[in-house]
Amino acid sequence: ALRFARLANGVSQLHGKVSREMWSKYDDICPITAITNSQNGRYWMDTIMYEYMCRNRYKYLVQRKKYLKGKLFETIADQTGKIFDPDVLTIVWARRFAGYKRPDLISQDIDRFDNLMSRTDQPVQIIWAGKPYPMDYGAISTFNSLVHLAKKYKHMAVLVGHELHLSRKLKAGADIWLNTPRVPREASGTSGMTAAMNGTINFSTDDGWIPEFATKENCFLIPLADQHAPVAVQDAQDLHQLYHILEHTIIPMYYKRPAAWIKMMKQSMKGVLPFFESNRMADEYYSELYNG
Repeated sequence: ALRFARLANGVSQLHGKVSREMWSKYDDICPITAITNSQNGRYWMDTIMYEYMCRNRYKYLVQRKKYLKGKLFETIADQTGKIFDPDVLTIVWARRFAGYKRPDLISQDIDRFDNLMSRTDQPVQIIWAGKPYPMDYGAISTFNSLVHLAKKYKHMAVLVGHELHLSRKLKAGADIWLNTPRVPREASGTSGMTAAMNGTINFSTDDGWIPEFATKENCFLIPLADQHAPVAVQDAQDLHQLYHILEHTIIPMYYKRPAAWIKMMKQSMKGVLPFFESNRMADEYYSELYNG
């Protein structure tokens, strides 16, 4: 048999595990290890916010986050004409549009979504951004549906374009980074890493890099759905848990328990570094894969 590689790797520990299971029925397969993806902190991290975190200057940390939210909201006003409020809990879903990432999951229960977006007490703002592949008509349809839905709500925006400048603004300006891939489809995912570097708290299914990062102190985690159930059942379970956590934990904490929120911001920023910074990844590729 012809072996094309001496060694292969997944891009998260879970991806390595899933890949080994997928290829286990074939003979003469090279070993599959895992090197978890990471991101360049020097580019993505707001150094002023990080300094405030390190010096325990939490008052200034909050002020800086509010300032960065305001800079993001200038872009929203430019693109959509909508005026967002820096004091309001802001959720962002931003990455490549793909079916398994379920960008519109939160809107699938339209009654609960309408109640969420119509709140006057403890309101919520939600932003979507990202691009589908040109021939991925399912993802294109999802994007267009969200654009249409956004016309109904003053606190919902869908941004076009997702280049580095906008992506950086989104990571710095979000309070919650929503990540909803259907487990175990996400190989790694890296957007939540750069969000965490900027005091944004991940709210995610337990997929990709998240199992290596998430704790009760730094992340809001959606419990694992029944992996043996049909996809529609898994989606319904994830959607129910998403709303339960959002309505009963995230929103009340943001508005009523600011000290607890700041503590999670700090733990998120501390937890992502240094392991999910690109220096570690580059070193592991050299020492474990290319030079191993």
